[in-house]
Amino acid sequence: MKVKSMLRYVMALTLLALGALAFSQYSPKAGETVMRLNLEGGGQIDILLHTKEAPKATAQVIGLAQRGFYDGQRFFRVVKKPRPFLIQFGDPGSKTKPMDDKTLGEGGSGSSVDYEDSGFPNVAGAVGLATKKDDKDSGDSQFYILLSDSRFLNGSATVFGKVVSSMADLNKIALGDKVTSVTIVRG
Repeated sequence: MKVKSMLRYVMALTLLALGALAFSQYSPKAGETVMRLNLEGGGQIDILLHTKEAPKATAQVIGLAQRGFYDGQRFFRVVKKPRPFLIQFGDPGSKTKPMDDKTLGEGGSGSSVDYEDSGFPNVAGAVGLATKKDDKDSGDSQFYILLSDSRFLNGSATVFGKVVSSMADLNKIALGDKVTSVTIVRG
């Protein structure tokens, strides 16, 4: 009888641990800042911001997040073929326009941020301020999240963060997936 009780106890602890792991979120350490994208239908993307290395870019996205600018927007660019590349977010037009609207990717908050060399490469999980072609000083509200290493982008856009939540969950993002809210969490 004791063996059965012990097995039930171990099984219950295992299930509890797996459940906690499935719903875990990154807890920033002292001095760290995380931008949390809360996804419709559950789930989230946690991005550790490089506030010291990219102060202007991170101040821009933090300010926009705190004003609710990103709430209700959708991922308007998702490139996974021929191989995983990136997902893109931050155009306010994505709230109302169809995902095949040719103007998506042109909208923003109306301000720009000059390029900052944060020293971080464009690798899987890197988050960078999207810019207009051939103008690395045109970053605004849009940002990309890389699904694979893309070092050819180095020097063309400010890398201001990195994903610290599950890359497997990130790879599930589809065109039009909605972000219900974006919050800033400080350690």
